[in-house]
Amino acid sequence: MSDNTDQNEISNEANADEVQISILGQYIKDLSFENPTPAQTIQKLANEKPTMNINVNLNAQQVGDDVYEVDLKLTATAKTGDETAFVAELLYSGLFGIKNLPEDQLQPFLMVEAPRQTFPFARRILADVTRDGGFPPLMLEPIDFTGLYHQQIAAAREKAAEDDDIVVN
Repeated sequence: MSDNTDQNEISNEANADEVQISILGQYIKDLSFENPTPAQTIQKLANEKPTMNINVNLNAQQVGDDVYEVDLKLTATAKTGDETAFVAELLYSGLFGIKNLPEDQLQPFLMVEAPRQTFPFARRILADVTRDGGFPPLMLEPIDFTGLYHQQIAAAREKAAEDDDIVVN
């Protein structure tokens, strides 16, 4: 009987060192939909295709022991000519429990994998909001969070290099 207990203790010790990641929750932090001139815009859209501008921003912060909140902010602006058809803005967050993840892998996880997990839910919310606002549902294409992450790293390195070149007399 004691052999089983010893094996369980060894197994629990081994599990304590393994990387553990879980999604503790997902939620809307902020949601805004502006439809400034719906009657005129809907009439214009019958003849004109709107131009779309999509912005994506990410933010991550530690909110507790082994708990991180990752914010995915999506802003979609549709215009017909110079007039705004609609502006939809969503701040969607995920709460992640992360244990034993090596420090060098934490930031890539928070900026790539975490938003990849929450994006489909945020995408559906934006589609529903634009549809409920009287427009065709906005179906965002999948986002390359890995590419965005690498762009941010390159931009930060470039900025750091420029700052090193500054000479103050």
